[in-house]
Amino acid sequence: MKPKVIVCMPAYKAETTLAKTYQALPDGVADEVIVVDDASPDGTVAEAHRLGLPIIVHPVNRGYGGNQKTCYDEALRRGADIAVLLHPDFQYDPTAVPALIRPLQEGRADFTFGSRFAEGGDPRAGGMPLYRYVGNRLTTALENMALGTNFAELHSGLKAYTRGFLEGLNYHAYSDDFVFDSQMVIEAIVRKFRVVEVPIPTRYAHDSSSVSVSRSLKYISETLMCLWQVKTGRGAWDKSKARPAPPRLSQASPDVPSLASRSETQG
Repeated sequence: MKPKVIVCMPAYKAETTLAKTYQALPDGVADEVIVVDDASPDGTVAEAHRLGLPIIVHPVNRGYGGNQKTCYDEALRRGADIAVLLHPDFQYDPTAVPALIRPLQEGRADFTFGSRFAEGGDPRAGGMPLYRYVGNRLTTALENMALGTNFAELHSGLKAYTRGFLEGLNYHAYSDDFVFDSQMVIEAIVRKFRVVEVPIPTRYAHDSSSVSVSRSLKYISETLMCLWQVKTGRGAWDKSKARPAPPRLSQASPDVPSLASRSETQG
């Protein structure tokens, strides 16, 4: 049986980019696309409804990590065999999703992420700000040293997971902030899940979201703290605790047909 693929879009102020991100997904790549809105002050929710996408709305902002938690809870609740994280700000190319999920479909990986540095890629050519380029390279190098790995990049917002991978983590114990990403990657590597990076292009546009320098520095420092905790034995995740049941949230819209059957006018 073909694995069920659900694309999750963690949205915050994505009113102007949600439609083009969704419409750029290749036909047939996903069985469902869902949006989780993190209390956006703009018209993101209305835009999701206009596109006919199922949406869950946080009544208050929970942060980037908190948004991901809801994304994965909802994907699992809907029966996903593979869950894809795709930012709706159009920073990551949706046409890369088939390559991202292929190692999962073929049983070669538990967790994949799009790497802008793999195979000699230079994200600066795609508009990556210098401070993010330097921070990414430095933090990835330190993580590789600490974890004994050799990844080209460990800080990507385009990811995919098997159901078994998500069910094997207590990701609700992670931060609600940006360091959620690092906590998941580090735990995946420490626990010897099969992690594969997939080369993807880089593009930054004027309407793509980007965290500030101060938030980037906070993310880097928290990532390094997480590494230190793991190396000193203070960061072991409590595997004895079952993953909490998915919370029931407000404003879920009716189910819509799969992406495979959407009309040509939407694609």
